[in-house]
Amino acid sequence: MMSFSRQRLGWNDVMLGRMRLHKFSERLWFQTPLCPDNLFGHLIATAVPGVEEWRDGVYRRTLRLPFGCGIASLRPLTDHVACTVELSDPRDLSSALDLCRFLLDLDASPMVVDSALSADPLLAPLVSRAPGRRVPRSVDGAEFAIRAVLGQQVSTKAARTHAARLVSRYGTPVGDLFLFPHSFDPADLAMPESRRRTMAALLSALESGLDLSPGADRAAARSWLTSLPGFGPWTVESIAMRALGDPDAFLPTDLGIRLAAEALGLPSTPAALVRRSEVWRPWRAYAVQHLWATGDHEVNRIPA
Repeated sequence: MMSFSRQRLGWNDVMLGRMRLHKFSERLWFQTPLCPDNLFGHLIATAVPGVEEWRDGVYRRTLRLPFGCGIASLRPLTDHVACTVELSDPRDLSSALDLCRFLLDLDASPMVVDSALSADPLLAPLVSRAPGRRVPRSVDGAEFAIRAVLGQQVSTKAARTHAARLVSRYGTPVGDLFLFPHSFDPADLAMPESRRRTMAALLSALESGLDLSPGADRAAARSWLTSLPGFGPWTVESIAMRALGDPDAFLPTDLGIRLAAEALGLPSTPAALVRRSEVWRPWRAYAVQHLWATGDHEVNRIPA
């Protein structure tokens, strides 16, 4: 993983709501190329109202941090991402910037990833059309896992609606947005009882120490998640890819992946696709982004 120096542009204190937030502006550098379409498109399309928003070409969301909380504002530019963080405690600056880099996968080495995937003649044209694809991740692993359960067997729109209801009832205000809740009563969820049980098991695991942060033990996290009722391969691998940052996480049961695979002449059954995907290792999470991008879906584009 390559790190880049940060350029401080300045800071001042601002008042948002009742909380005084300290404002810092930074440039987040990355190795080019970078394809922002699916990266920001995915974050925007799945954004939870009240927690995230896309406004005037800037993606904004709340951050849960070691000493407090904050809001990050991110705008993609040619050679860097313009980043503004508003923090309740200035000591969280480094942690906030690290989370922003993780969210946007800015420490990836695109030439290495693209070269490896391009060795497969069926993936090479996809990589050539959109070099530098990144994996859109999460700044809060517990939040993402909860949202993954909310999204089981429902549309993206329905999942966002469920999440927004949770935020409106249990969210913690941060300026003009809210922190996504980690604790709530699953009985409040308008969903089948089986999924309420799944949510209750997840919340209990998180309370008992399940670590879904970027630095967590991925094997241990996968094992714990797999043991929970209602956690199948799709949910576990989605969390591994987006919350744990596993570059080799793979979703062979995902309908979009299977349709893309079939259209490309790849095996479309999960077991056969897993075997075929061995040649993409250890970068299968990036292959997933290229396969998803073959479909006409809002997650693949930044709104005009």
